[in-house]
Amino acid sequence: MKKLIDVVAGVAVACIVASTPAAAHHSFPATYLVDASVKIEGTVLQFLFRNPHSFVHLQAPDKNGVMQHWAVEWGGGGALGAQGVGKDSLKPGDKVIIHGSPGRNPLDHRVLMKSIERPKDGWKWAGTFG
Repeated sequence: MKKLIDVVAGVAVACIVASTPAAAHHSFPATYLVDASVKIEGTVLQFLFRNPHSFVHLQAPDKNGVMQHWAVEWGGGGALGAQGVGKDSLKPGDKVIIHGSPGRNPLDHRVLMKSIERPKDGWKWAGTFG
């Protein structure tokens, strides 16, 4: 009987550990300069609200004023949903201001989201994820 209880307890612990989400599945510092900041102002092309990470694609000028396609990495849909962000929070054509950490390769035009604002109606998000 004790052996059966030990086996059941072991299986229960294994199930609990396996179902606990990992704190991080990759290192943001490997892709982004997390101690640096960049501000981009542009027009939303696409908002991908999904897991494990959402993305905002926008058209905005680079530091030389040349228009670029930017990929801004954001939190997963579940985490953002808990913070009031939904799949319809951003639409193509929205003008936004984004602050974030620039990608390590400037030619990639990638940013890790720290905050976003849509000036036309005052909608804002600044939070944490990951």
